[in-house]
Amino acid sequence: LAGIMLLEVFLALGAVIIYFLFSKKKEETLPFKEGWWGKGQKPDTEEDKSIRPFKVETTEEELSDLFRRLDQARFTEPLENSFFHYGINSVYLRKVVSYWKNQFNWKKQVEVLNKYPQFKTKIQGIDIHFVHVKPPRLPEGRAAKPLLMVHGWPGSFYEFYKIIPLLTDPASHGLSDEHIFEVICPSIPGYGFSEAPHKKDFNSVSAASVFYELMLRLGFNEFYAQGGDWGWLICTNLAQVAPSHVKGLHLNLASVTRVGFTQLLSVLLGRRLPGLFGFQEEDVRRMFPFLEKGLYRILVESGYAHIQATKPDTVGCGLNDSPVGLAAYILEKFSLWTDLEFQNLEDGGLERKFNLDDLLTNIMIYWVSGCIVSSMRFYKENLQKGIGTQKHEKLTVQVPTGIASFPNEVMHTPQAWAKKKYTNIVSFHFMPRGGHFAALEEPELLAKDILQFVGKVEKEQLWKKK
Repeated sequence: LAGIMLLEVFLALGAVIIYFLFSKKKEETLPFKEGWWGKGQKPDTEEDKSIRPFKVETTEEELSDLFRRLDQARFTEPLENSFFHYGINSVYLRKVVSYWKNQFNWKKQVEVLNKYPQFKTKIQGIDIHFVHVKPPRLPEGRAAKPLLMVHGWPGSFYEFYKIIPLLTDPASHGLSDEHIFEVICPSIPGYGFSEAPHKKDFNSVSAASVFYELMLRLGFNEFYAQGGDWGWLICTNLAQVAPSHVKGLHLNLASVTRVGFTQLLSVLLGRRLPGLFGFQEEDVRRMFPFLEKGLYRILVESGYAHIQATKPDTVGCGLNDSPVGLAAYILEKFSLWTDLEFQNLEDGGLERKFNLDDLLTNIMIYWVSGCIVSSMRFYKENLQKGIGTQKHEKLTVQVPTGIASFPNEVMHTPQAWAKKKYTNIVSFHFMPRGGHFAALEEPELLAKDILQFVGKVEKEQLWKKK
């Protein structure tokens, strides 16, 4: 009898151990989100998986409508000495609108947009737009490495146009050609020329699942993924959904949405005892005083996110109807997220890091596609259930990860915090300059960091050890 009881105890213990081993294993992967985002009911017929060439085109009617609206713009006088403290300064906005009407050549910019091959393909009921650039030349016996690059809000696929040649043809730009990439830049559904979802609940995991299907459809079983802003979250989710397919994850923003006791304690004591919390000198410089550089900065800079996470359609309707309103809303982000100190300048420092042609091209992508409302809804879909509540936020990322930490990013995430989420950080660099829109602002710095990260992963074959 005692022997039977002992056997039962061992069996029960074994069952508990097996349960924990397997449930933990299961928890490591995020389920692929199979959705139908097209209009109406999902048809019984199989989805058309063909890949169709796409070119950006606009009609004369669209352009004359735009100029009519620009001519009829109503401006409000700014407060004296307000610079960019109240948002965009309308004195500078007038200059932008004048340039837009009189000097900006959209037809020339359309040619720039169309210089890289673009395509559309239907996935989960909606048309997905993407840029796909192959290397102009490959040394004998070499293969290009597929790299998915994902933008965010209020950016677009155009953010990557300056970095693409550095990655597809590094040698011609003075960079190491040890690794050469084939770059795929999709538009997030509801952004740019990707169709907007017609149903609720299209979130970052949905986008990650769609882009995973896209990469498989293009014939890439293994690939690298890179992103900032929403691209950070979509690529993070992709690494959770398909860890055996994502060889490496490179981020230029790495936010942590679940904060533990240690992190809270590090906010209180990290300035005095940085070593205790794994902070480096640069972490301390970027994070403290935390009230000013952390909490207050987030409060001041996140009003837009609260609106978009609650009532995106209300403000979106106004922006979709007014090109000047749209420009004001988007340009303010390109100013303050590039360098918060730019709020002390009447022109928001916008032309210190960017040129008006690039800024207006990004705005025009939103205007001609009419996507501002659907792009803003992405905030509601991702945030309406509360921060830290979703499954992907509770799971870690096992895929080899590289983080390029730019000094003017709105919120700094130290490596000590990031490694709780990304358990396999193989490269973390404090970048010497640059802000939120890294690919557009500092393409060479970002390209070099991607190249060295992939070099590490390839040399040590790290993806095989995940």
